Amino acid sequence: MTKPAVVLIGADKGGVGKTMVARTLLDYFAHQQVRARAFDTEVPRGTLKRFHPDVTDVVDINYVPDQMRIFDTVNSTDVSVSLIDVRAGLLSPTLRALRNIGFIEAAKKGHITFVVFHILGPTLASLDEIAETAAYLGDAKYLMVKNFISNTHFFEWDETTYVSYFKRVPDAVEITIPKLTEMATEQLELASVPFATFIANKKQSGDPASYSFVLRGYVRHWLGNVWAEYNRVGLTDIVQATGPPSHLSAGRDQS
Repeated sequence: MTKPAVVLIGADKGGVGKTMVARTLLDYFAHQQVRARAFDTEVPRGTLKRFHPDVTDVVDINYVPDQMRIFDTVNSTDVSVSLIDVRAGLLSPTLRALRNIGFIEAAKKGHITFVVFHILGPTLASLDEIAETAAYLGDAKYLMVKNFISNTHFFEWDETTYVSYFKRVPDAVEITIPKLTEMATEQLELASVPFATFIANKKQSGDPASYSFVLRGYVRHWLGNVWAEYNRVGLTDIVQATGPPSHLSAGRDQS
């Protein structure tokens, strides 16, 4: 049977485009007919929920009842992927909490698929996050994302330095998210709709919209490149892996 999958998107630095990546993933899973739900940890007002209100709940990832809402239900919901957009500064604390509740160990035993999208910023301080993050990963699928969304001129690290950090995580995979033209990004913010809905010239309600033909073209081309990266790393196969029954449901031993 297909194992439930948890996809964590985060960074310890802010302003690196985590939610933008989360939005591309929700559109990608919908296109691949992989049922997904999302949790936005930007309490009390979530950014991800503004774009994907039908599948997103806003939660406080530090609040135990909200942790239960997410992780006690991964095996009882009819969706196969639970996506968590982690607020800036909370990636390491969240991974530490997952280790403490036995989630990392359950993933190691094959009861659940755990995928981490670590959004790297343009500085060496961002690389320093890798060492701290790696300490909590267990057997998670670790994807280092070089995101050009927020940085027109991405800092190019010394290759030797970068490789030394990259090698700290066995089987880590690098993904590159290209930059989207700023005018398209701005119109998407105003429209507050998923990328695929914008491309289809629809409002959140499904009614026809009047978005720029040119900007829709830029978004279509950009999103195609992003999805090509997800296809390259076999993301659909990763989240639809099969395995033993999950022990991550209420009342069961997670050890």
